[in-house]
Amino acid sequence: AQALSLSLKMCISRLVEARREFLASGTLGQAGIYFSSVHRFSYQPFALVIIIFFNHSKTVTAKKEKRNFLCPLVFGEIDLQILSKVQIQYPGIHINNEVVEPSAEQIAKYKELVAKTSNLENIKFAWHKETSSEYQNRIIEKKEFQKWDFIHMIQMLYYVKDIPATLKFFHTLLATNAKMLIILVSGVSGWDKLWKKYGSRLPQDDLCQYVTSSDLTQMLDKLGIKYECYDLLSTMDISDCFIDGNENGELLCDFLTETCNFNTTAPPDLKAEIMKDLQESEFSVKKEGKVLFNNSLSFIVVET
Repeated sequence: AQALSLSLKMCISRLVEARREFLASGTLGQAGIYFSSVHRFSYQPFALVIIIFFNHSKTVTAKKEKRNFLCPLVFGEIDLQILSKVQIQYPGIHINNEVVEPSAEQIAKYKELVAKTSNLENIKFAWHKETSSEYQNRIIEKKEFQKWDFIHMIQMLYYVKDIPATLKFFHTLLATNAKMLIILVSGVSGWDKLWKKYGSRLPQDDLCQYVTSSDLTQMLDKLGIKYECYDLLSTMDISDCFIDGNENGELLCDFLTETCNFNTTAPPDLKAEIMKDLQESEFSVKKEGKVLFNNSLSFIVVET
């Protein structure tokens, strides 16, 4: 049991590292993959979401009310940029920002980022080292059903075992006029094609599910939950994947397949098929000597 636990932790750690390489390779910029600049932010569909969250802005500004943000899974840089935009839009607002994240390493990095960031005086941070399922069980057991004005799930639903139950639970935590923002890969992305073709042949180790926006919107429809969906075209440079022994390329292969040490553990025939397909027009485009994977994302705004 100890060996299995250690192996699982090592794999999770490597996939976290692979995620960092993914952020560095995206066309929207390192770290701020969704908010690479104030200029870009103003043109992205979900920028409007921040305004929608506070559609009763005069009340918020006048009373300087507290607003509650819940963020399952850590994306510290993105969180702080969201919070910064809210503070600019509504000076003096007080925000209670709680984070749910099972990785101690990710929480530590988030805390370091907060310590280095100025103008956070009106924001109260709290971190919970637990999965979204553990958070859900704790809330139900203790009957601490706090309402939230904004919940975001950025690239995290792949790691939830029961996605419909998770959506239903967090939807019940939304306050009046609140919104929940979900970001995950688009149903028209290369991810969708890759996972549909090879998902059954890839060892998931119970760590992730191959889910895209197409799957998620079907779940929301069945649950009767209202939402709006926006797509953002994006590419990811995966050229390093085709260079033997390239460490960044190996991490990207891990991330693409959600498989720890894919290059050394995958059957040779499976690896050859995937590496060939990744260069095909169905999955990527070739430009200026680079292989750019279709990394299009979907932004789903869930309403109360």
